Amino acid sequence: MWTVIYIAPTAKIAERIQKRLTEEGFLVQVRPINLTKPQYEILVPSGEVREVKEVLVSILHL
Repeated sequence: MWTVIYIAPTAKIAERIQKRLTEEGFLVQVRPINLTKPQYEILVPSGEVREVKEVLVSILHL
């Protein structure tokens, strides 16, 4: 089961997050969603959510 951990506002940000999480050894999927403007869901396996969130905080605060 995959879980959404973040919604990125642009493809570039989604790609950057995906790359960094993959480098840390996590499985990551990016899925476009279309609301009023394009956004991108970042998904990881539900068993890794806690670990990924810890890494995601450091990625987002750089």
